Amino acid sequence: MTKNKYVVAVVDDDPRLLESLEELLESAGYAVRSFSSAAALTRAGLSGLDLLITDVGMPGLNGFELRDLVNQERPELPVFLITGRHEIAEQIRARAVESFFCKPFDGQALLAAIARALTQQGRGR
Repeated sequence: MTKNKYVVAVVDDDPRLLESLEELLESAGYAVRSFSSAAALTRAGLSGLDLLITDVGMPGLNGFELRDLVNQERPELPVFLITGRHEIAEQIRARAVESFFCKPFDGQALLAAIARALTQQGRGR
């Protein structure tokens, strides 16, 4: 294993999902930084992150707004959106957004998409 792990930030207001994603990502060799809100992430900052996974439906700053903020500050940072709201999922799928996952999602498919995104960004090893 390489010395430097990729750092994946996860933002979701559901503590069970945060824990589940932490376990999945850590088992795949990623370092994980978890946040219960977009505000918590923005307070901590975006430096040192290699990829962001955020829930769409959160109180305060939602996932779309967070993605837009990240795109302004760090346009090279891949952002994955997740949601349990199937009506939003259908709208996003219609736009063929690859970095979008509907809850419940396949963990292996998520890991494969993360690996592709890091490789496309020149971060793959």
